Amino acid sequence: MRRGVLLDLVLTNKEGLVEDVKVGGSLGCSDHEMVEFRILCGRSRAVSRITTLDFRRANFGLFRDLLGRIPWVRALEGRGIQESWSIFKHHFLQDQDRCIPKSKKSSKGGRTPAWMSKELLEKLKGKKKVYRMWKKGLPTWEEYRDVVRECRDATRKAKAHLELKLARDVKDKKKGFFKYISSKRKTRENVGPLLNEVGALVMEDTEKAELLNAFFASVFTAKAGPQESQTLEVGKKVWRKEEHLGNLDIHKSMGPDGMHPQVPRELADVIARPLSIIFERSWRAGEVPEDWRKANVTPVFKKVKKEDPGNYRPVSLTSIPGKVMEQLILGVINKHVEEKKVIGSGQHGFTKGKACLTNLIAFYDGMTS
Repeated sequence: MRRGVLLDLVLTNKEGLVEDVKVGGSLGCSDHEMVEFRILCGRSRAVSRITTLDFRRANFGLFRDLLGRIPWVRALEGRGIQESWSIFKHHFLQDQDRCIPKSKKSSKGGRTPAWMSKELLEKLKGKKKVYRMWKKGLPTWEEYRDVVRECRDATRKAKAHLELKLARDVKDKKKGFFKYISSKRKTRENVGPLLNEVGALVMEDTEKAELLNAFFASVFTAKAGPQESQTLEVGKKVWRKEEHLGNLDIHKSMGPDGMHPQVPRELADVIARPLSIIFERSWRAGEVPEDWRKANVTPVFKKVKKEDPGNYRPVSLTSIPGKVMEQLILGVINKHVEEKKVIGSGQHGFTKGKACLTNLIAFYDGMTS
């Protein structure tokens, strides 16, 4: 303040963060007046409410034994696709709660760094011990300095080794790479205000979710095309392939049905039989369970203006068994297309082992030959 004229503003990004704003006296002989305010910053540690499956304490042996006792052929006999899936899901989740305990997801501050090893942790504990002894005058400054330098070099090497490993394995383990990148960010990027149909800014999370949901739904057509008879024959042995369950990526997230990919991977030999029954009935009936049509959708910003809902793309987490059935059907379709030679050699897009580079090489060879 200066002679009643407002010169300074207190800007915050959260309502209620600043309070008790008042104008004090002048500072010395200056004609400027001081502005005093109080910042409310709680130091209480945030407790995570998200629970995750603790696989370190999981008893997969008991889990396998409990599911193996169920006579699946008799239990699913004469059932529809939705009822069969509900019975399997009920037994699966019931035994999962019994055999795999849950734990609260640790916050960013309480999480052990990925580069921390047991050996490095022992060195850091030893450094603290030497520091306490040095404060009492037992070791010399040079001895304490050498311990500090050794721990610092070991920490740098551990971080560099982890980052090199993440960069080398980024093609196979993308989740670990981006998880490490996200841990380096100071703030979490949330969806900001969005513009609705009339051009007004939407601030509430519920309204933003409904706005994004309406836009994502408008992109896809709800009406299905005319159904044709299924001419592609799928044998029963196709649905009993355990390798698809055994090769699930355990680093993927679970869908809305509560099944983590690590669990079907560990129990592939036990759940392959009931899932094959459900898959075959779903294929014959031409319908899928309701859980397979649901998804946990996360909006990811693409570019340009963040206020435009059209600049976000949806990333969906769907059911793991539903994905497995998709892979089985895709394998049958690919085999059928290859045997009937439906796709010619000139097709490079959406073809395994081919891309823009192979298309360019084939075009160059054709022009120069």
